[in-house]
Amino acid sequence: MKANHMSRDVANKIKSVASNIRRVREGKGYTQEYLAMKLGISQNAYSKIELGYTKITLERLFQVAQLLETNVLTLMDEPVLDGHNENNRYHRPAAL
Repeated sequence: MKANHMSRDVANKIKSVASNIRRVREGKGYTQEYLAMKLGISQNAYSKIELGYTKITLERLFQVAQLLETNVLTLMDEPVLDGHNENNRYHRPAAL
């Protein structure tokens, strides 16, 4: 049971990273096509990164962070609902 819980936890963290990549990209006004071109991959392959269908390597994560002009840790942050207001705030990810 523990292994199953851990794999669900990891899957959720991967989805969180994928979501953060999309959020930052959209905030910068970049298209998926632009990031895909800069990474040397198809738009379809890039889309799968943002959807969490593709497990990206650390190397690719660093490349994406550099293109988005952000820190890798920003992409790894997990959103937490702040009980005092409706805005999301972010914190450092828990260790795997």
